[in-house]
Amino acid sequence: MAAFSLQTSSSSSIARLGSQTRFSGADLGPDPKSIGFPSHPRSSLVLPLKLPNSKSRSRAMVMAVAVSGNDQTQIAEVDISLSPRVNSVKPSKTVAITDQATALVQAGVPVIRLAAGEPDFDTPSIIAEAGINAIREGYTRYTPNAGTLELRQAICHKLKEENGISYTPDQIVVSNGAKQSIVQAVLAVCSPGDEVIIPAPFWVSYPEMARLADATPVILPTSISDNFLLDPKLLESKLTEKSRLLILCSPSNPTGSVYPKKLLQEIAQIVARHPRLLVISDEIYEHIIYTPATHTSFASLPGMWERTLTVNGFSKAFAMTGWRLGYLAGPKHFVAACGKIQSQFTSGASSISQKAGVAALGLGYAGGEAVSIMVKAFRERRDFLVKSFGELSGVKISEPKGAFYLFIDVSSYYGTEAEGFGKIENSESLCRYLLDKGQVALVPGDAFGDDTCIRISYAASLTTLQAAVERIKKALVTLK
Repeated sequence: MAAFSLQTSSSSSIARLGSQTRFSGADLGPDPKSIGFPSHPRSSLVLPLKLPNSKSRSRAMVMAVAVSGNDQTQIAEVDISLSPRVNSVKPSKTVAITDQATALVQAGVPVIRLAAGEPDFDTPSIIAEAGINAIREGYTRYTPNAGTLELRQAICHKLKEENGISYTPDQIVVSNGAKQSIVQAVLAVCSPGDEVIIPAPFWVSYPEMARLADATPVILPTSISDNFLLDPKLLESKLTEKSRLLILCSPSNPTGSVYPKKLLQEIAQIVARHPRLLVISDEIYEHIIYTPATHTSFASLPGMWERTLTVNGFSKAFAMTGWRLGYLAGPKHFVAACGKIQSQFTSGASSISQKAGVAALGLGYAGGEAVSIMVKAFRERRDFLVKSFGELSGVKISEPKGAFYLFIDVSSYYGTEAEGFGKIENSESLCRYLLDKGQVALVPGDAFGDDTCIRISYAASLTTLQAAVERIKKALVTLK
């Protein structure tokens, strides 16, 4: 049996590890793991012989030892450096916290998970049945890259009837979730050095998507006293000839804020004065909105259709997160570019999910009764949380007008000492404290560009939220 043993080139020795491979050294992370390799013919395992020289190296290197069946050994260097683009991207903190909380639950710790933005409802039965029937009827082949004509026609009808914006099927591309739609749009229109304007608090992925495109995220802060809405004057002052994209999300993740039509009109007037500036309008939470708030699609405003890429999907309103289905609508030139990227990336979305998507859009205006039932429950949960945290001194709240998140200012607790834990310095340490002492998983606001706040997802049952609030209050009271 043959095996590899790998160590950093700075090591003075090369360890032989039998049938396992180990990576070690600072370049490879703090938690080395052993990985077993299967047996292969000797010729496929022997690396080219290349001894290290004494000159300094700009790349991260490891030493490799190939041990053949007759115990002959050859040594080589392996370049383990990563792309600067990858190194510039931060991992998603919401995903990391959700995974950590899940691991604790699996280990028997009764953690209440309020970190992920995932509805706790089942996919409506009509939608699920459409997916099941697609499988039974053998609808399991590749679809056109941009999506089935049936689904794209249904999307065009929805956008016309509900949003007042007209598209043809060739101006729609269906992707594996709205997240893919957004990143493809950023990649399609941004050049290295371009600026992507992002109001904060923002969804954690927006800045990283800009970095993946070698563009520069430009963060514009908002205030809880202004319901976390972008100030048009601040926007205008930050626009330059490098400004390529403005990303708007309404209703917003993480704040639940909804942009009034009048404010969007002011922003549109500013956008119109900058020929290079395009807008990505992320409308994934469109149907999860609480009256009297109303949703306005940015592309429906005068002069904005030509420069707006509208992104939506099925995950949130239709409780279809695992189905992975989203879409982008816009001028054909831009949509075709997104489709080109997708054709070399993932190709089309799941054929089964697309059949389910057609059924979802057939439920009626704004998702019909199935969605309205969910929205009613979300509103009840929002009201409970706003009332509960409003009773805590030192907590500032902007009442969400949509989505299913509460983004509360808890900065008055910073600087306090927690017995058995240490000092609460920021949103991250407060969330670690609440996970440790209260066994509630939340997301620190610094992940969203506002370290004064924490995000609470109320995509959980009212009973679960009541238990979580009790734990959070108990933990916070001891700080005060």
